[in-house]
Amino acid sequence: MDETITPSDLADLIAGGERVGVVDVRDRDEFERWRVEGPGVEVEHVPHARFLQAQVRGGAEDLVDLPEPVVAVCGRGEASGHAADLLRAAGVEAANLEGGTDAWARLYRARELETPDGATVVQYHRPATGCLGYLVVDGDDALVVDPLRAFADRYGADAAARGATLRRAVDTHVHADHVSGVRTLSDGDVTAVVPETARDRGLAFDAETLADGDEVAVGETTVRAVAAPGHTTEMTALLVEHGGPGTLLSGDSLFLESVARPDLESGVDPERAAATLHESVHERLLALPGETLLAPGHVGPTVRPRADGTYAEPLADVAEAVPLLALDREAFVERVTASLPPRPANAGRIVAANLGREDPDEDLLTLEVGPNNCAAT
Repeated sequence: MDETITPSDLADLIAGGERVGVVDVRDRDEFERWRVEGPGVEVEHVPHARFLQAQVRGGAEDLVDLPEPVVAVCGRGEASGHAADLLRAAGVEAANLEGGTDAWARLYRARELETPDGATVVQYHRPATGCLGYLVVDGDDALVVDPLRAFADRYGADAAARGATLRRAVDTHVHADHVSGVRTLSDGDVTAVVPETARDRGLAFDAETLADGDEVAVGETTVRAVAAPGHTTEMTALLVEHGGPGTLLSGDSLFLESVARPDLESGVDPERAAATLHESVHERLLALPGETLLAPGHVGPTVRPRADGTYAEPLADVAEAVPLLALDREAFVERVTASLPPRPANAGRIVAANLGREDPDEDLLTLEVGPNNCAAT
């Protein structure tokens, strides 16, 4: 293994199902807040001070008990570089993560989905947070779904690379885990589009709205709004169709391994919202043809991608694989609300930003990074 590994190469290693050891040498509070995760990843926290002590003693061979290769991680790749050097000197196959967690948080990958009807849908994945977004392209027209403000310059450029112009930016709901790029993109020639009921939450900027059943044309491809409240009252999935079974961009409603949590919207009773979510999932989303491709708004750290690196599965397969979906409404509500994870970091401020009430001026990495806590389990 080389002495360093790029964030992209580490993401490939994790996505490939390899066992990877990660030694995180940051301070305890930074480690507890968020860390590199993924299927096959085993993480240990060993503060850099212990490596300094080991250097004085003469070796770091007893500091970690991890599968090899071991990747050393810190904030910017400096202290972890020293740790990786000591581990290699002790005979451990170890590499330093270039740029550290800062670079890991800035990694944003794009891959085209293999859709059931041939529609061109590009999936964006941010490994550090599990956020997924989408670019729909047909001819010279393009639409982006759930864009991130931190990567707002990517979408128009990616559309142009496919011979198209980005014309609309759509949010499936008011996000609580990241600052949306919809408003930023609409400062140019892109039209902002939000669910119609988002106005009931106090949306404070101009945007077109989508009601249940409304359609937007992207070339010869149709994007149809499917109301799916539960995670939030305005949550709206988008069905992308190109003459056959479509691709369901489910936002935060139904995931590949779970369902969305029902407690992030201020003033909403979680049990009532969970009951609404059960209805949305079973009567609206799972009522679509089983071959419809489910492409969610988030992916958890234990989910393995498909062979092509994308995160999507046919609805019928998801219905069979997710135990929560076999429960009746009462049991579903009890299970979903029983042990909700911590709220996403800075959720209140992020919601305010996405409603247009606040314009955060600090580094978005500081505001957004954290584990994927939008799923109920």
